[in-house]
Amino acid sequence: MQALDVDRLKKGEVDLGTSIMAVAYDKGVILGADSRTTMGSYIANRVTDKLTHVTDRIYCCRSGSAADTQAVADIVTYHLSMFSVQHGEQPNVDTAAHLFSELVYQNKDRLSAGIIVAGWDKHKGGTVYNVPLGGGVFQQPWAIGGSGSAYIYGFCDSTWKEGWGREQTVDFVRNALSLAMSRDGSSGGTIRMVDITEDGVERHFVPGDKLPELSAKLV
Repeated sequence: MQALDVDRLKKGEVDLGTSIMAVAYDKGVILGADSRTTMGSYIANRVTDKLTHVTDRIYCCRSGSAADTQAVADIVTYHLSMFSVQHGEQPNVDTAAHLFSELVYQNKDRLSAGIIVAGWDKHKGGTVYNVPLGGGVFQQPWAIGGSGSAYIYGFCDSTWKEGWGREQTVDFVRNALSLAMSRDGSSGGTIRMVDITEDGVERHFVPGDKLPELSAKLV
């Protein structure tokens, strides 16, 4: 079984079985992800950083093929840096999201890439965009993705409330990812989060032995 899982992948490819999410709140956005990278049933890396810097106020979360998603993120980062130089200002989040969408859509038969793009800009504040496999682009108050997302749609739908502040949003992201990691064999490790506001970017880290034990709370 393990050999079949590995043979399913393209040569040299790492499959990013994962749990990722982003949530907008009143001052900005919180992005979060687990840290397990798998190659078939083999755990290739336990402490991967799946929160990818795109610009000073825009990050993305990646699911699918690690090679494909990293290549797309690198291309978008390059074009947005050129945009900043040419226009003398930082690009909007929707500009980044539509650039991701265009690249994924134009190469949808060759890429395995699902992206969540989120950040802050002076026009819309904190915004979240989901760019799933195939290259669509959807602005949402919150977005989840990766193999672990199938386990937490009900939790997220019933828990999230409009108008939350920073602390409530951080707790929501931490609890949702912890729940996904406890159910999904391709997700695990630690939780990394990034808080993006007008004032800057702040990183958060939850080690594996400090994850919320939601099973006791939800019984």
